[in-house]
Amino acid sequence: MEFRILGPLEVSSQNEAVPLGGFKQRAALGLLLLRANRVVATSEMLAALWPEEELPATARKIVQNAVWGLRAVLSEPPGHHGPERGYRPELLTQAPGYILRVDPERLDVNRFDRQVAEGRSRLLAGDAEQAARLLREALAEWRGPALADLAEHGVAWPELTALSQLRLDVMEDRFEAELLCGRHQGVLGELVSLVAAEPLRERLCRQLMLALYRCGRQAEALSVFTRVRRALVEEYGLEPSRDLQLLQQSILTHDPTLAAPVDAGAERLVLADVRPLHGGRP
Repeated sequence: MEFRILGPLEVSSQNEAVPLGGFKQRAALGLLLLRANRVVATSEMLAALWPEEELPATARKIVQNAVWGLRAVLSEPPGHHGPERGYRPELLTQAPGYILRVDPERLDVNRFDRQVAEGRSRLLAGDAEQAARLLREALAEWRGPALADLAEHGVAWPELTALSQLRLDVMEDRFEAELLCGRHQGVLGELVSLVAAEPLRERLCRQLMLALYRCGRQAEALSVFTRVRRALVEEYGLEPSRDLQLLQQSILTHDPTLAAPVDAGAERLVLADVRPLHGGRP
C-alpha cells in the first residue's frame, strides 16, 4: 500500500484508490500517518478529533470503532499475493494507544524528508545542480496543502502548520540552488507568486530581487525591497535584515558578484544559510 498525506489523504493498493470511510476514520488515519511508526496515545487522538468542549461521552468507543474500521481497510485483500505482500501495514494496539507500522518509503512525507536532506547536503557541498534536482523531486511529492481534505473540515493540527512551513523552507532552498545554476528566468514566475502570498519572508524577497536584477529589471528589484521594508515597519516596527539591505546596495551599485554564474567554477552569491531539516514532528 502507498500512503499520501502531502495533499488530500490518499491510500492506494496496486494503483487503485482504497476507500477510507467517514470523516472520523479518515482523521484517525491522518493522525496515525503523521506519527507513523510511533505510538499515539488514545488521549492524543481524542484531543485531535474533538474540541474539549465537544468531546462526547462515547468518544473512546468512536475511536475504537475507527481503529477497527481502519484495520479492515489496511488488511490484505483476499487472494492478494502481489509484490506488496511484504509491505503490508499494521495498526496495532500498544499502550497507551495505537501505532501504525508502515514501510517509510511507502509514505510520501518520509520520501520528501529523505530527498530534502539529500538535496540540502548537496547544496551545502556546493553541488547546486544535484541539489536543485533532488529538491524539485522532493517538492513534486506535494499535491496541495497537507491533509487538505481534513483541513476543509476544521482540522488544524500543529503538524500541518509545521509541514506548511517546511514546504516553504524547501522551496527557498530549491530557488537558491536554481539561482546558483543561473536559472533566474525559470524561477521568476514562481518567486513573484510566492512573494505575493508570503510578503514578509525576507529570504524569498532576496531571491526575487536577485532574479529580477539578473533579468535586467533593476527598478522592479528595488521596488521589492521598498515593499517589504514598508510591510515590516508598519506591521512589526522592524527594518529589513542586514542581508536584504546589503543586497539593495549591491543592486544600486551594480555589484558584479550579483551576475549569474557562467560555469560551475564561477564565483557565486550565497543568499542565505541553508536551514536544517526540521526534526521529529510533535
